[in-house]
Amino acid sequence: MTDTTDITTIIDTHLAGYCEPDAARRAELLSSVWHANGELLDPPFAGTGPEHIAGLVDVVLQHYPAHTFVRTSAVDAHHDHARYAWSLNAPDGTAAVTGTDIATLVDGRLTRVIGFFGELPPAG
Repeated sequence: MTDTTDITTIIDTHLAGYCEPDAARRAELLSSVWHANGELLDPPFAGTGPEHIAGLVDVVLQHYPAHTFVRTSAVDAHHDHARYAWSLNAPDGTAAVTGTDIATLVDGRLTRVIGFFGELPPAG
């Protein structure tokens, strides 16, 4: 099990890479925290492996130029799983999209991140 501090660093590195406009820096960040066959599943698309996930960033940046992902909650982790809230912010700090991710890690690397957009609906 990776400790919570390490998991937080891994999550923050993933988020930084997931909106990095410089392709070389993006590949470096994502490769440092993802397993070779790690899987990203978001509502609009999915990717397997750091290279494919890095390629999805181009789509994000097309729709949200100059935006950045920011973790908006603590990382809640147990065993090899974590969850955290995030926001995709415009340069002025306005949130364009928010959501929650559930991550699975093995040997200190991401093997799966499942994203959900928006807030959870109320029960009932």
